[in-house]
Amino acid sequence: MSVTSTTSQNSLFDVIVIGSGIGGLVTATQLATKGAKVLVLESYIIPGGSAGYFERQGYRFDVGASMIFGLGNRGTTNLLTRALQAVNSSVDAIADPVQIHYHLPNNLNLKVDRVYDKFLQNLAAYFPHEKEGIRGFYDECWQVFKCLNRMELLSLEEPRYLLRSFLQHPLACLGLLKYLPQNAGDIARRYIKDPELLKFIDIECYCWSVVPAAMTPMINAGMVFSDRHYGGVNYPKGGVGQIAQKLVEGLEKAGGEIRYQAKVAKIITEKDCAVGVQLTNGEIYRGKRIVSNATRWDTFDKLLPVDQIPSNEKKWQQNYKKSPSFLSLHIGVKESVLPQGTECHHIILEDWQNMTQPEGTLFVSIPTLLDPELAPEGYHIIHAFTPNWMNDWHGLSVSDYEAKKEETAWRIIDRLEKIFPGLDAGLDYLEVGTPRTHRRFLGREDGTYGPIPRRKLRGLLSMPFNRTAIKGLYCVGDSTFPGQGLNAVAFSGFACAHRIAVDLGL
Repeated sequence: MSVTSTTSQNSLFDVIVIGSGIGGLVTATQLATKGAKVLVLESYIIPGGSAGYFERQGYRFDVGASMIFGLGNRGTTNLLTRALQAVNSSVDAIADPVQIHYHLPNNLNLKVDRVYDKFLQNLAAYFPHEKEGIRGFYDECWQVFKCLNRMELLSLEEPRYLLRSFLQHPLACLGLLKYLPQNAGDIARRYIKDPELLKFIDIECYCWSVVPAAMTPMINAGMVFSDRHYGGVNYPKGGVGQIAQKLVEGLEKAGGEIRYQAKVAKIITEKDCAVGVQLTNGEIYRGKRIVSNATRWDTFDKLLPVDQIPSNEKKWQQNYKKSPSFLSLHIGVKESVLPQGTECHHIILEDWQNMTQPEGTLFVSIPTLLDPELAPEGYHIIHAFTPNWMNDWHGLSVSDYEAKKEETAWRIIDRLEKIFPGLDAGLDYLEVGTPRTHRRFLGREDGTYGPIPRRKLRGLLSMPFNRTAIKGLYCVGDSTFPGQGLNAVAFSGFACAHRIAVDLGL
């Protein structure tokens, strides 16, 4: 492929990372600390992607979710803590005593306590006839977690690492192999018979995997359902955006670079090998290795010629589809709206039949309950979001678009009012984000949250690792193993950096 634009000075890098989401930043920082010359190219004005932030009228809003795993201080699965430590950094983590307060059909009003036995007691109080099955299922989730938590989590594409891990932790490795092809729903049904309790297991999975338990890999479920009681859910003081900011500071101290408003238009290939990138302004940067922190759809459908899509990527797209995006309400309210004892995170669902439907499940985060400094004194932030498809927002005029945003927002506020009476009267600030907003600012195809299985697959067996069929090109983030979530994409970043370091002989 011939390129006519000018190559930028000092533009040969060991590694170029497209995008500064957490997966991309972990990859970049890990490699920079090993001595690689690293460049991160970010299309927006700040780092973090969906782990970023924005400020309005004295409020600091998280772009995405505020329920953060991976900031614990023990074990090996606290990958955000480890990523920050690698660049001699840290964040002040505020422990959340309750992961989620569920508001579900048939008055299933349940708090997932940080203390494991207390959570089991709370759940068994609603389903006393399933007490043993409840413990059996969640205890098996712990078995998965204990396997993961015994070993350093690096690239499963590196044979020497696999051999070393097996020799050091043979039983843990065999345990993970056992669970790799399994889904949480199948295991839950071995222990549990009550249909409504199985629906609860579904929403336990859905609230982070965006699919029911039958389609949620058991390894991911074991990680989430156990780590919330082990490392716990923790909130970074100053907001979720602090994680990306600290990683960028560490990247630059280690000699790496990040450039903002640097939108990549194409990945340059020569002789079927990725050798660089070209920006929308025509600038070219060359690298020995190229890492895409974009989704696989954006990477292979937009940054590479259509005729160069590898056959295994076409197969991946046959196995996985884009999940819906979200409709987000960023709300500022008077503190009097929230009753004493309100928890930080809530899931609201009025009808089980609507769980996976657009605007069915409503996710709510109130991070100012943990860090009041994110809002003006006397006020709280409520971030409410619900799945929504891009197709519902196509073809609208400017006035129709604004009217639809307002109509949808008030529909959600009406639902919130049932949990938080007086919210409407106490409203101080409201900003609505649609799938179009997420596509524009996060650079994600259709504003998608990430990939979900098109049908029931065998656990994580179909989820690709970091290397691609194009030599020199790697993917990192939520469309690589092990999937969505900040701690999961951090895992992807550690694995990607490890594989590249071996490939470059670092």
